[in-house]
Amino acid sequence: MQSVRLLIPTTPDRVFSVLADGWAYASWVVGASHIRDVDEGFPAVGTKIHHSVGGWPAMVKDNSEVLEIEPDRLLVLKVKVWPLFAGIVRVQLEPDGSGTMATISEEFVDGPGKLLPEPLIAPVLNARNRESLKRLAARALNDNRYAAGGSLGQR
Repeated sequence: MQSVRLLIPTTPDRVFSVLADGWAYASWVVGASHIRDVDEGFPAVGTKIHHSVGGWPAMVKDNSEVLEIEPDRLLVLKVKVWPLFAGIVRVQLEPDGSGTMATISEEFVDGPGKLLPEPLIAPVLNARNRESLKRLAARALNDNRYAAGGSLGQR
């Protein structure tokens, strides 16, 4: 399992507000290009974000399902880009002084991606997840709609 961390100078609840907005997923997850739908009640266990990954003409439609949630602390997703891979992504938030230590951990659990040697895939996953954390931080820090727990995904 690969993990990266970033200290975000805001509160865990503000960072979690971004995580809890399924419609914002493509704005911070590197590789997600379009959100087609978000299940009612997201991010409850079992709910899904229906997304597309990649760009035309190689766009894959799939979903990410919530496996575990602890508000303001943890979100665990089973992410799929089938038939390439399925993986488990853990986003953990811990108060740290005047901010939040955010950690993303990811591992492939199914599909051909699982067969890739860790020394080959680790640099790619780490770079992707470092950029995702930077985007998550930017959303949490710069979008006042999250200051009061609001959602960009309201229709």
